[in-house]
Amino acid sequence: MSALMDLIYKGSNAVAGLTENAVNEAIAKYGEDKKVAMPDTAYFLPTIYAATGVKVTKLGDLPACVNVQKSLITNKEDLGEALNAGLATAVGAEILEALKYVDNADPYAEDSGIGFVPDPVIRSLGVPLVTGDIPGVAVVLGKADNAEDVVKVVKDYQSKGILTLMVGDCIEQCAEGGVKLGLDFRVVPLGHDVTAVIHAVTVAVRAGLIFGNLTPGDLPGLLKYTKERVPAFVNTFGPIDEVVVSAGAGAIALGFPVVVDIDLGENQVPGALESVTDHDNTVKKSLELRNIKIKVTELPIPVAFASAFEGEIIRKGDMQVEFSSHKAPTCELVETVSADEIEDHKITVVGKDVDELEPGKTYALATYIKVAGAKMQPDFEPVIERKIHAWYNYMEGVMHTGQRNQIRIRISKEAYEKGLRLKDFGEVIYVMLMDEFDMVVDKCEVEIITDTEKVQELLEKKAMPAYERRDERLENLTDESVDEFYTCTLCQSFAPSHCCVVTPERLGLCGAVSWLDAKATYQLNPTGPSQPISKEGCEDEVKGVYPDVNKKVEEATQGALTRVTLYSIMEDPMTSCGCFECICGIEPFSNGVIIANREYAGMTPLGMTFGELASMTGGGVQTPGFMGHGRHFISSKKFMSAEGGFERIVWMPKELKDDVAERLNKAAKEKYGIDNFTDMIADETIATDEETLMAFLQEKNHPVLGLDPIM
Repeated sequence: MSALMDLIYKGSNAVAGLTENAVNEAIAKYGEDKKVAMPDTAYFLPTIYAATGVKVTKLGDLPACVNVQKSLITNKEDLGEALNAGLATAVGAEILEALKYVDNADPYAEDSGIGFVPDPVIRSLGVPLVTGDIPGVAVVLGKADNAEDVVKVVKDYQSKGILTLMVGDCIEQCAEGGVKLGLDFRVVPLGHDVTAVIHAVTVAVRAGLIFGNLTPGDLPGLLKYTKERVPAFVNTFGPIDEVVVSAGAGAIALGFPVVVDIDLGENQVPGALESVTDHDNTVKKSLELRNIKIKVTELPIPVAFASAFEGEIIRKGDMQVEFSSHKAPTCELVETVSADEIEDHKITVVGKDVDELEPGKTYALATYIKVAGAKMQPDFEPVIERKIHAWYNYMEGVMHTGQRNQIRIRISKEAYEKGLRLKDFGEVIYVMLMDEFDMVVDKCEVEIITDTEKVQELLEKKAMPAYERRDERLENLTDESVDEFYTCTLCQSFAPSHCCVVTPERLGLCGAVSWLDAKATYQLNPTGPSQPISKEGCEDEVKGVYPDVNKKVEEATQGALTRVTLYSIMEDPMTSCGCFECICGIEPFSNGVIIANREYAGMTPLGMTFGELASMTGGGVQTPGFMGHGRHFISSKKFMSAEGGFERIVWMPKELKDDVAERLNKAAKEKYGIDNFTDMIADETIATDEETLMAFLQEKNHPVLGLDPIM
């Protein structure tokens, strides 16, 4: 037997022994009926559930899982069998990690790692994964002989937007080396025990369950999905023992190549297990093995620029200066002008730059962008404006919130000390705009204005009138007023049987793609994810049945879907990929519907959490009575209008209700003549069971009580 296979089997047998003993001890201590579960997931112990279909809920379910684990370890001299032994190690690791939660709700409280990654986090990663903002996932494991090596590699991944999951002492090495850690920075420490690597595995496994509509128990389907659709790989640092080798074999079985920084000699498996002892080549080799191609945009600025910094929070004590509409005028405006009015790539700072402003204070700021292009349209101006938020946030040490004339920007002291100035903001705007919108923009000029009077003048004379014109245009932009809708298939890299249909009154269910966004996407990339859909020959205006919608959806899903209604939750509802902001489901006692958002972790009156509801709906499956959607759609007059519309909403979490209240109350007044409609909608502070919900609805005389049966 080769030395590699010998190590794999030694590791899997050792883990199997540890797992069996740990399970027996736990049962002896707590009894077979003691609950066992990972936190905030609808997928039980996800790896075991996905691979075998077994729903582990109590300790008494685990001995059978240990038997499955042991059956995968044949000790035969065959690479395929050895990789199966690696999967056995994954099963054992999942059981050992789950046991940590049996009598401790937060076993990682004293660890720098987070342990299990909850379902809502995976759903929130869906959009950046499919758009390429997160082009891949690196699992970094071990302890580097030289801390600078792992720090350099992880910073490189971070600069490329790669999501990095860390296990072992490399966590402290990176923290001490200045790497910014946390989900906001896309460098996530999982834990120190080697078994914590399973928390990376379950992210990949649940991607298949959430987005890919995998059938639990279909192991070949799972392995095919992770290999073809989850762009993950593993890097190990420092010495590796048999358990790490066995865990690596499990990763290879899932389709994830492993790059180690020690010389394995003849034990390497080309394309799957390779040695890279020069850390300058680790990132390049890892990306090559997983076929991850990253388009690098060179920017002449003194700080790092990557999507990984988009969630960075800059506290007041850490900021050099702030620009905020709370204390001074601000605005962001894109204006289309003729080509002869623009000097291409001209960047001007009007007023004082950061080094001339008193530290710790708040100032005025305008970002004024003039563009020209033969194919440029006024409808594209707000699409470009919304990108400013991301582009500014991609700069390390910059925090941007809001849009239009309601913004806040903070620059950190660290970024300032590195030399970041407002002219760099202009460079970012120019380079990114000309890169992403080159099909419609031929020339671009940028002004960054800090002079308060000039910001106010721009705001009053140009920005506010432009916003008002656009708002009037959007208010008049209805499904009936346009000639075509658009598909959105961005999520098909993870959810191949899903296709969104985006209309003026129904955004993409992720909440990130409006009709104008889809229109701009088509103009920029005519063969891309957004394709036009003709409205001709409408068969049912109430339900929203269009022949070309059905045709385009069938084409986009390779026949997985043949019929979709745009306005019904009961008849052929639109499918969901899994990264939806909200999920709506029928509440039969009240004849209404409840809505839960992915941030809500509690129970709904249906007796299910958001995750449990979502597990029935994602992955491109049509589930009559349930649908995923965006927050904005809740107040749309097309929201399940075939069944009576948003008048049927009886419950939603308080945070969501507060967020949509203004828009929903206005729409309810206009459509139904109801004042303060959200006061009639229950939330978790009022009811989480059907009986209490019904009593509240009767007390409020909710209009749903007088509607025809929904089923």
